[in-house]
Amino acid sequence: MSRHVQITFDAHDPKALSTFWRDVLGYVHPAPPGVELPDGADPLAAWDEFLERSGVPEEQRNMASAIEDPDGVGPRVFFQRVPEGKAAKNRVHLDVRVAPGLKGDERMAALEAECERLLKLGATRVRRHEPDNLMSAGFIVMLDPEGNEFCLD
Repeated sequence: MSRHVQITFDAHDPKALSTFWRDVLGYVHPAPPGVELPDGADPLAAWDEFLERSGVPEEQRNMASAIEDPDGVGPRVFFQRVPEGKAAKNRVHLDVRVAPGLKGDERMAALEAECERLLKLGATRVRRHEPDNLMSAGFIVMLDPEGNEFCLD
């Protein structure tokens, strides 16, 4: 039997980092428990209201955040606030598949276009790896706003 997984990020600012990854992955922030959001409602504002009504002190309202695949297929991604900074290269990173089935120049152009979009969201470009026609179809290494490495693949 296969297992479902949740990907968890340690973060200094869970709300901001979840918003970045929401936009990268095309995910959504879920509504608070028991809250039905009308179309077009901001789920993060609903969370702020929910936490206030629940008596959570303001300084604790950015302790965690989550995003989910709107189609219910991909894993849930959870962001938790931690006091310590990132000390070294992350040992696990995400490969964001933005060019499935594409090869060569067409693939690299698609990766570059997505790279440009993510730079505007706060990502940092690290380096581009060209296709080698043997083991790699080419990819771009990037950092999210808190320095976590990921690849456009």
